[in-house]
Amino acid sequence: MAPWNPAQYLQFGQERTRAAVDLCARIPLAAPRRVLDLGCGPGNSTAVLRRRWPEAELIGMDSSAEMIAQARSGCPQGTWIVADLADWEPGPPGEVLFSNAALQWLPEHGRLLPRLLKLVAPGGCLAVQMPARGSTLFRSSILSVARRPRWRDAMSGAGDALTLQAPEYYYDLCTGAGARVDLWETTYYHPLADHDALVAWFETTGMRPFLERLDDEEARTAFKQDVLEACRSDFPPAADGQVLLAFKRLFFLAWPGSRLIPPRER
Repeated sequence: MAPWNPAQYLQFGQERTRAAVDLCARIPLAAPRRVLDLGCGPGNSTAVLRRRWPEAELIGMDSSAEMIAQARSGCPQGTWIVADLADWEPGPPGEVLFSNAALQWLPEHGRLLPRLLKLVAPGGCLAVQMPARGSTLFRSSILSVARRPRWRDAMSGAGDALTLQAPEYYYDLCTGAGARVDLWETTYYHPLADHDALVAWFETTGMRPFLERLDDEEARTAFKQDVLEACRSDFPPAADGQVLLAFKRLFFLAWPGSRLIPPRER
């Protein structure tokens, strides 16, 4: 993939961090000693973990050197690692393995999730958030444009770049690996200024595999313009003129060893 742009990603940093806050709040551990943020991006999710567990050893890792540089600039004293989560070995296990909006970029979840569960320390959990399957109408807008004659050949296979399975798949996968699972979905409604903001949101995430299929900036601009026009009809403005982005996200906590999920902290 082309390098990530942390500044573009953080244009909607507050909205993107909401799911990380909600996932962190559901982890019923008072004082984990070692917390790993897998796919930490520019460090916004790691900051959430640091506020929750300031005494924990906290490690942020991401495959993007640009994202890690941004994270390090925000917290120079932090431990930041550039690595590929598909085969990264973190050393000692962690009581919390936390992944916010990262696993969808990796293939072969049937092999990845059982491997991650083995990296959880006794009594700990794997905590995951990713876009749900059918997470947003905007993805349908992108796919409809990609199927047009002008773009069809160049976009072949781009729609398969994200790995998004049904909730039942992750339940069966984790329980089959001997874990107890707490799984849920939440739909967030994000008011955005206009349709250009909607395209800007996904330009740094879900549209990336499509834009990378195009060789020059002129073609990428034309594709984004076609998507913009498509989403004008798919996303009519709200009464106040803003565009409401409904985004469904999948969450789960997996506790290795079939142990009971501890009661939530009061």
